[in-house]
Amino acid sequence: MEKYKKRWGDRRDARWLRDIPAMNQIMPTLMPNRADNEAYINLDIDLRPLDAYLAKKNEGLDKSHRYTYFHVISAAIAKAFVLRPRMNRFICNNKVFQRDELTLAFVVKKQFSDKSEEGLAYIKFQPDSTVDTFHDDLMRIVHAVRKEGGGDTSSDAMDILVKLPHCVTTVVVNGIKLLDRHGLAPDALIGSDPYHASIMLTNLGSIGLEGGYHHLANWGTNSCFVVVGKKHMKKLYDKQGNEDICEVIPLGITLDERIADGYYYSGTVALVKELLAHPELLEMPANTEVEYAIQR
Repeated sequence: MEKYKKRWGDRRDARWLRDIPAMNQIMPTLMPNRADNEAYINLDIDLRPLDAYLAKKNEGLDKSHRYTYFHVISAAIAKAFVLRPRMNRFICNNKVFQRDELTLAFVVKKQFSDKSEEGLAYIKFQPDSTVDTFHDDLMRIVHAVRKEGGGDTSSDAMDILVKLPHCVTTVVVNGIKLLDRHGLAPDALIGSDPYHASIMLTNLGSIGLEGGYHHLANWGTNSCFVVVGKKHMKKLYDKQGNEDICEVIPLGITLDERIADGYYYSGTVALVKELLAHPELLEMPANTEVEYAIQR
């Protein structure tokens, strides 16, 4: 991300945007709760380009290290955030901030059973990241989380908090929330908290569930939640109205509408669709520009 000198009012994880239009500055004061300002976008991704791409990428790879839809979709959304940096903003304490880093987070089921615990995966995505470097980082973290004792800072902190008397836990949590409003909550508590990531994802398709809406939260700084659903057959139509039936995978994207306008969101969605229609573009550094057009 762009380097800058910290000024009064900046957070240690973000820069306070002082020169944005007046409407964008006043909206957080008029509508301060993130959960009250959700914009939801649903789209279906044609899987034929992804299937062809994954067949090539996974040739000769061990099953435990294969690329999946989730890897490619996550990398495409992250690249779109690199190229469209307004997406990497958040609102806290009635101010608009631009993040210093781009991060992705998701919950990892340690085993596919009802009694299995969950862990948190938190990944930094760099301007020069590619689908390959992202895949390697993701697999390393997932394998670490699934190992016995392979935890994360946020889960470890929660394990300590729940052992305290309830009244003490309440005071501590309220103190953490106050610190977080001013960007002062320590990494030992929120360092891998998914609600402080640029993009939080959940792969419901991996457990056989349909896609759909997921809310944002007033806690933390997360402004984008993506639900990857179960693939299914769907009728698609080209510009001439010709019918085509193919497999698609649904994406449900919930955004904080205060960080950008609808046209900017539309362009971001168009870019994600272009990247997933041509996934080989993800093999170039994330900050490599891509030509795309908003369909009207």
